[in-house]
Amino acid sequence: MLTVFGVVALTFMMAMYALERRNGHFILAFALGCALSSTYGFLSKAWPFGVVEGIWTLLALFRWWKDRHTPLGTTVSPDGAG
Repeated sequence: MLTVFGVVALTFMMAMYALERRNGHFILAFALGCALSSTYGFLSKAWPFGVVEGIWTLLALFRWWKDRHTPLGTTVSPDGAG
């Protein structure tokens, strides 16, 4: 059963990653997928995977938050310069 959960979580995460550019809601869904994958990592005792996916969860949440607070028609460079 745990393997099925892992497959579903990873499939969901990758699908949301592929759809991120369509809408900011997919970034949030990707963060959820990362959190589910992190949970799977810890439950399967693969804690390094769980930690890395947890970090990806935080990064995706930050990107979602940043996307929500960026005015339409503007772009933000990776270094935050504008």
